[in-house]
Amino acid sequence: METRYLTRRPGPDLIVRPLRNGDAATVLAVFERLGADSRRARFNGPKPCLSEAELAHLARMDGSHFALVGWVPGDPQPVAIARLARTSRGSAEIAFAVADEYQHKGVGVALAAELVRDARLAGITEITALTSPDNPAALALVRRIARVVDVRFEGPELSIRAAIA
Repeated sequence: METRYLTRRPGPDLIVRPLRNGDAATVLAVFERLGADSRRARFNGPKPCLSEAELAHLARMDGSHFALVGWVPGDPQPVAIARLARTSRGSAEIAFAVADEYQHKGVGVALAAELVRDARLAGITEITALTSPDNPAALALVRRIARVVDVRFEGPELSIRAAIA
């Protein structure tokens, strides 16, 4: 995965970089730009802070975990992160978060689409996402980047399964 520059109209341009293994500072910088509602939507419940263990887990990049970070030119802090965790040979779970001030501007879709492109190159053919039923934006985002094949409840959460190949 390499750094890339996405020129987008409408919406802000985006610099997309892979997250380096152990880069907890970048993960925390995105988290700190999320309001309470965005944190609840991303983590499927209240999340006032991340523990050191959670930060280390979210910043772990290895053969099974991949993440891309979005930066808007002129903004010194990262604005979004999209993460994949491989669950089997051809399947991975996707999660994403966008700073409140950049939501509804296509940043999440652009970043997640880049991550899905990289996932295809890594042999992943299917993604899943877990979200709260009151987070229609997450389902809409997955529908824009992949072909949704199943949506069902897993306990109180929606499980979205989508084909990317």
